[in-house]
Formats: sequence, C-alpha cells, structure tokens
Amino acid sequence: MRPTATFIDLVRSIDIGNAPDKLEKLTTLLSAEPPASLCSAATVRHLEALGFRLEGSDRFGDAARAYELAATIDPREHQRWRMAAVTARLRDLIERENWDEASAFVAEIRRDGAEAAMHEAAATILRVGWDHECRYRPEPAVQCYRIAFALNGGDAGLATGDGHSVSVKIRNLRILQMNALAEVDRHEEAAALHESTRSIAGLGPIGIYDIVSARQAADEGRGVYRELLAGRTMADPDVQFLDGPITLTSRPGTLDAPPQYLALFKDCLTFPRSNVVLHGQCLIYDLAAHPLSGLAEIKDGVNPGQIMTAVWGPRRALIEAPAEIREIDAGLMLFGFQSRQYGHWLLEFVPRLLSFNDPACPSGIPICVDAEMPESHRQIITLMDERDRPVVTLPPVATRFRELAMAPVPAFFPFDTRPEFPIYDAIWPQDILAAVRRRILERLAADGLDLRQAGRRVILSRRGFAQRRLVNEADIIEALQPHGFEVVHPEQLTFAEQVAIYHSADIIVGSASSALINCMFCRPAARVVALTHESSAFYFRGFTSFVESSGARLLFVRGSTEHAEGIHPMHANYSVSLEQVSRALAFATSAS
Repeated sequence: MRPTATFIDLVRSIDIGNAPDKLEKLTTLLSAEPPASLCSAATVRHLEALGFRLEGSDRFGDAARAYELAATIDPREHQRWRMAAVTARLRDLIERENWDEASAFVAEIRRDGAEAAMHEAAATILRVGWDHECRYRPEPAVQCYRIAFALNGGDAGLATGDGHSVSVKIRNLRILQMNALAEVDRHEEAAALHESTRSIAGLGPIGIYDIVSARQAADEGRGVYRELLAGRTMADPDVQFLDGPITLTSRPGTLDAPPQYLALFKDCLTFPRSNVVLHGQCLIYDLAAHPLSGLAEIKDGVNPGQIMTAVWGPRRALIEAPAEIREIDAGLMLFGFQSRQYGHWLLEFVPRLLSFNDPACPSGIPICVDAEMPESHRQIITLMDERDRPVVTLPPVATRFRELAMAPVPAFFPFDTRPEFPIYDAIWPQDILAAVRRRILERLAADGLDLRQAGRRVILSRRGFAQRRLVNEADIIEALQPHGFEVVHPEQLTFAEQVAIYHSADIIVGSASSALINCMFCRPAARVVALTHESSAFYFRGFTSFVESSGARLLFVRGSTEHAEGIHPMHANYSVSLEQVSRALAFATSAS
C-alpha cells in the first residue's frame, strides 16, 4: 500500500525546529496504522530520506528516531535500520560530548550481537574522531576512538586517517595531552586521563615521581655520590667555514662542563633503552633535573620495543608501572636512550667508563648494556674497561637492581629542542674526550696495533645512508682520488681498524655525521673537512668541540640543500660543488 497523505504531509513538515514534536506525532500515526500498511516500501523510503535529511542538519538524535521507526515496520531490513539508528544515536551523544552515556549505550548494543553491523558503525565513529583530531581537538578525538574501539571489540579492521591502529592512536594522543598538563604541573589530571584509557592501549597504571639529579638524590640520603672531577668552564669552540664566518642560528651549548662523578644507589627500578631510574618516589635523571631542561624535548622509551611511558614536567614525571620486572643483583649503568646508535654511544656512554674505572667504583660489578648492541660497541668496552668486568645484556624488560652504579653524560645534551626553541648545539668537554682517546690508543698499542703510520688521505663514504646524503659523492670521490685519497666505509670496519685509519690520516674529508666523531682519534696535526648542507642551525659548535679534542683542526664546507617535503632541514640531502672541494683541499694541504 502507498503511504497515506497524512503520513506524507507530516514527514514533509518536519524541520530542525520542530523535529522532536513531529516525530512523536509520526510515531503515534504509524502505531495506529494496520500492520499491512506498515510494510509499504514507499513508507520506509520516506523514513530513510527523513533520517538522511536530519543527519545532514546534525540532528542525529532525531535521525535515530526516524531509523528506529523504519526498523519497527520493515522486518526484512530490521537489522539495517537498527544499526543506522545506533550510529545516529552515538553521533548524537558524541556531538553533545556525553561520553559516559555513549559508553553505556555501546555496552548495551554489544550484548545484542550483530558484529558486522557494529564494525560498520565503528568505522563511522572512527571518521568522526579523525575529524576532531584534524581540528586539534584531542579529547573528543580520543573519546570517539575509544567508543569505536569498544563498538568494534578491538583494533581489528580499524585504522585512523593516518594509518594507525585505534589503540596506538589513543596512546599517542594521551601522551600529548599528558605532556601539556605536566608542563603546567597538573600531573594528577594527567594521571587520571591515562587511567581512563590505559586498558585500550594495554598500559599499566601510572605513578607520579619527583625529578632529582644523582647528586640531589644522594644528598637526600638515597645513595652515595663521589665527585671525581669538578665542574669547569670550557673554551668556546672556534668554528671555521670555508667561505668565512656565518651567523649561527642554533642555541650555543653551555660552556659549563658538569662534574664527573660516580653514584651508587640500592633498590633501583630501571627501563633498558631508557634513561629512567626510579628510587622510591623519585626519578633520578640528570638531564630532566638540569636547569636548562625546559628547552628540551626529553624523550624516553620511544624506541622500537618500548617498555614504558614517561611524561615530564618541570619538577615531576609520570612513569608507567611495568607489567614484568627482572631482578639483577648489581650493575654499572651503560644502557639508556639511543645507546645503540654509534654517535650517542661514543659521546654519551663511553666516557662513563672513565668513572667506572676509578678505584671508588667497586670491583666485580658487571657492565650492563642494552640488547642488540653492535659489535663495535662491545669492542670499545673491552678497550676502555680496566677491570675486565663481565658484560650483561639487558632485554627490553623493566629491571630492578639491588645496587646500581651511575655516571654522567659529560655534557648537557638534550635529545631534541622544543619547537619554540632553536636547536641546541651541545658543546663537549675536550678533557673528557681526550681521556677516552688516550685510554683507547694506549690499549690498542698495547694489543699490538701499529699506530705509527701517517700521511693517509681519506674520504668517508656515506653512500649507504638514506638521510643527510651527499648526492654527488661519486663526483667528489672521482675528483679527490688523483690527489691520493682513498674511500673508507667506517661501518664495514672493526672499531680498531677505524681508529687506525683515522689516526694515520693527515686529511679526512666526509659528511658531517657520526662518522666524524672518530676524528677524536686523529693526530694533532690532522685536518678534517666536514661537508654539510647549508642550514645555519646545524651542530657546528658540537662537531668542532669533539673533533678538535684530538688537536686536529676542522673546516666546514656548506653545500646546497636539496629540500624535500616531509624531510627535516637538519636531515636533508645536499651537494657540494667540486670548486668548493678544491678550495677546501688547498686549505687543508697548506695548513698541514
């Protein structure tokens, strides 16, 4: 049967101003119709069009009523109209940010089954969440993702607009929100946010810890602190450029070298691949406790295999409780954030072995390192360690030490600068790096390595790397080889072989990368030509400080940057003209 004229007139009269009252009349009208009339396909089409029109006007609650009416009179498509009504009802609750009622509603409909239909509804809610995220509204986005996750019964088959699973997206957004709250000392609110969604991301409960340095912790009676070298003032590096001075736009690192120390603490909870050390309700972390920590993006636990979540504020931190804890009797802390990356390892971690070699450090305590350490790292430990200590490899599992020995990074070195601050150009203390150099060269000589050779000319290849690549490297190699240069791929050599080559070189040419850190093993008369892109915010002071700790001299050659979308300027590829290389070679040969 065709719909009655009364029905059609009533449907057509419904607008956003009168929808609730008119829908009530429509319900009364349909309930009075004989059953045969209610099965009219035309009637259902009118209700569908009405629901669609109301959704287009953001009247989702009213649209839900229209779909619910369709479900009551169309038994063949009952499930379809029911889920259309469910989706519209959830959209209404979301628009009104009635998150608790939305959760209760999801729990109710999940008890009724219909998995496929619920997955479709979840996908719709997911798109609403993505829209909120794109409009920089993290809390509505998280709540939409949470509802979609619950409606779907998990991550399966769902992905946000940028390809993340729902659980990962919720975790990432929560960390951003928690960081914002922690920065203004609202740690309790941040912890409550974490608690509300942690089960979705599979995270543990979070605790609030006071941030202290190793020295502050010892002064509070938490451990023993022994200063081995007092703080001192470093010389400002003399940065040299082929084409004369430039205005550096990075922030110059502090010239105050921190004290070198050995600290011992009992009953510490640590997180391998992270710098976090918990002792009671305190977090012992020099970087986070430093007066300049506010300019840094203090990162921790963000490597693959992440085992913890950490959020920082000026005085306190939020740390996730681990689900699993490994117990170790004692260890020397030579593990931490980015310890497996060669540049970080040689500058931040290897100098700590100087403190562990000190007589104040107890004998018999093993050196503890992160799993998957490259073989070159282990070779360096063997050369630096004077006690022949065992090396214990820590898997990515929270580890409790009955006794833990700690030593500092030799400079204030943030991993990244906050977006509102210029890049921080850390300056490294040459006395510490010179001591590392001396120890390694003496040990290699004692092991029979001939370090008497000199006069080599070396160009360091970066062909195997994807970032900060010298795109015309082949042309430069071809131009330099007639001048006696040999191509070296440091990553293909043992550490001892690398040291021997750098120590024997009169001139080294290479991209400004972690490979240049090995120039701390050069002879004092050596000349180093560092090729880089044109960014004035690069780590020019830092490279100068660690390269010239050997007595070598460093010259920067700034080429032309190849800008690419999505690539940070600091990691951009670049080219250097052959004319520049020729002038740099003339400088290096005349200086040597």
